[in-house]
Amino acid sequence: MKILIADDDDLLRELVEIVLTDAGYEVSAHANGLLAWESLQEEGADMAVLDINMPEMDGLELLDRIRADKRFKEMPVMLLTANRTASDQAHGYDRGADDYLTKPFENDVLVAHVKVLEQAFPAQ
Repeated sequence: MKILIADDDDLLRELVEIVLTDAGYEVSAHANGLLAWESLQEEGADMAVLDINMPEMDGLELLDRIRADKRFKEMPVMLLTANRTASDQAHGYDRGADDYLTKPFENDVLVAHVKVLEQAFPAQ
């Protein structure tokens, strides 16, 4: 399973990439939503893990584009963000996110969330 990651925090993006690679996933990691969108268009992915607050294109705009694209609209998307309030989470779900995990997080919890999404949305 290939997971698209978009996060402008270099250290966090690298951590997520390492954690998911160590868990057996193929990872395509990018510093903002625009780069992630371009990669998704060219290479595809089976799941996305997106930060919300990023330059160029934020995670919610990227989520909107994913949901509007017939090739990816069913792809599971997790928002991984520092936005912690209940209203932030509700807004993320309203925009089409399948899961919402706040930073900071435990590595095994991230992997557990990814596994749940993988089971709920088997790759086509």
